[in-house]
Amino acid sequence: MTSSAPNSTTPPSASSTPGGSSSGKPPPPHHPPTPLHHLSKPSSYSSPPPLACNPEHNVCKLIEYRGAQVAAFMVDGRELICLPQAFELFLKHLVGGLHTVYTKLKRLEITPVVCNVEQVRILRGLGAIQPGVNRCKLISCSEFDTLYEDCTNSK
Repeated sequence: MTSSAPNSTTPPSASSTPGGSSSGKPPPPHHPPTPLHHLSKPSSYSSPPPLACNPEHNVCKLIEYRGAQVAAFMVDGRELICLPQAFELFLKHLVGGLHTVYTKLKRLEITPVVCNVEQVRILRGLGAIQPGVNRCKLISCSEFDTLYEDCTNSK
């Protein structure tokens, strides 16, 4: 008349755990789908459209800036330098990355100019930006000076 204990290696039935899961974990919470309009950024944070492919905007020259040769374009009478190249030359050791630079620019209310396709090709050809880069922004030297000062005095 001995009764045997239930075999401990037998898995519990699905009805023996809360939620009907045999793993002992509660089922994942159900999240209703989020409408796509909640994913879009506010328009105040979006970049302006790229420059028109005006041949005058696509003339690049190397300028002497802070002791280095930097690629620059004349756009609407303003000399604009390649921001990623300037970052690599002057800011890389000061800030975490280019994303940090863009965050600082927003805070400083500086809006870089978005390169057009031809300008990106020219900058890649000069080695100012990496071969796989498809986008680039331009900034004036005075705007970069403001950014540089912010990066060096922000601690």
